[in-house]
Amino acid sequence: MAENRAEGRPQDRRARGELRRVLVVDDEADIRELLDLTLSRMGLAADCAATVAEAKALLAANRYQLCLTDMRLPDGEGLEVVGAVGELCPQTPVAVITAFGSTENAVAALKAGAFDYLAKPVALDQLRALVKSALELPEPAETADGDRLIGVSPAIGAVREMIDKLARSQAPVYISGESGSGKELAARLIHRQSMRSAGAFVPVNCGAIPETLMESEFFGYRKGAFTGADSDREGFFQAASGGTLFLDEVADLPLAMQVKLLRAIQEKRVRKVGSAAEESVDVRIICATHRNLRECVEAGRFRQDLYYRLAVIELRMPSLRERSEDIPALVDSLLQRIAGAPRPQITEAAMQALAGYPFPGNVRELENILERAIALTSSGRIDVADLQLEPEADAGAPAGRAGETLDDTLNRVERQEILDALSRTGGNRTAAARLLGVTFRSLRYRIERLGIDD
Repeated sequence: MAENRAEGRPQDRRARGELRRVLVVDDEADIRELLDLTLSRMGLAADCAATVAEAKALLAANRYQLCLTDMRLPDGEGLEVVGAVGELCPQTPVAVITAFGSTENAVAALKAGAFDYLAKPVALDQLRALVKSALELPEPAETADGDRLIGVSPAIGAVREMIDKLARSQAPVYISGESGSGKELAARLIHRQSMRSAGAFVPVNCGAIPETLMESEFFGYRKGAFTGADSDREGFFQAASGGTLFLDEVADLPLAMQVKLLRAIQEKRVRKVGSAAEESVDVRIICATHRNLRECVEAGRFRQDLYYRLAVIELRMPSLRERSEDIPALVDSLLQRIAGAPRPQITEAAMQALAGYPFPGNVRELENILERAIALTSSGRIDVADLQLEPEADAGAPAGRAGETLDDTLNRVERQEILDALSRTGGNRTAAARLLGVTFRSLRYRIERLGIDD
């Protein structure tokens, strides 16, 4: 049995000139004929089934490189076909065909393990793009690229396993976790290990874009659409077509833009500002935020329908406090990257101090601490004093530092909040003011008063 499966791998079949096979499951004869014809023109052979029972029989008897199934079948649901594929040939991607507007069915299929979905009436350009992407899925051995997630803790091991699974899907992913915990790194690894790795990975900080420019930045614009539009320009969706669009701090999107984003995700089409025509885009969405997105929904700041489209599968990044056993390995890796060779040594006392530190800023804070320590040390050895760790405040004690006046404490806290906001928005003061809940003029005044050079 094992020998037969090995002989059936896609690369071996192509070497012998054999056609790759696709299983098509739909009870409508005209849909089966359309899919069969389209696949044939792409150089693929199709086996067609009209029921769940027929599909299961074909799956038991044959090996397929892709399965396309309708969600509603005479003797059951397409989810049964998805389950059968997962049981009999788990490496075969399966896509579902749903009725127009049936987003709940699409979400349920993606959660059950479907690779992607198509809405009826089936658009042939979207079908061809889906098939092309599915048949370029790498073999499992080629997807192991978790080495950059440093550590041996159970928490980071679980993240690696989840990334491996997510890389073989087209489902939208919501990455949650505290600031600095590695959400963008996880998104990049999912992209890099997926069949979309040849396409672009386009990261977007949603909190850094002025609200008036959001639509043109996401969807592009035509020449003359507004003052200053001197030429056509692609948006984030077009730039990421064939690849992955990573929406960082997605909770910062204003409600008006959430509506437009929802439509683009559901229809897989966008319209440039100033254009009358829509264009298809083939984009996988991965989003992240340090906020609790469900709480944002409950508070009315984030649309529930968009939440369910984005948070099909959640990947939670653990804080550094939850994986403290990984600190030595992280320190070793970061010192190598920051200082190169010869890298400074870290004393046992300094390592113990790091192990006992709470790291509110997680791995990003650890990196900043080590960068500062390398700059401060003159002996080639990093000791506790070089780390300049913030002491934990005693319970019930004032938040300020020894010798600080109340004004000093307030100025320090205000300065840090502004710097954090500017960092999160890439230095965009308009977006930073919105994050802080102040006017642009007020922020500019505070920046000048505190002597902040951003």
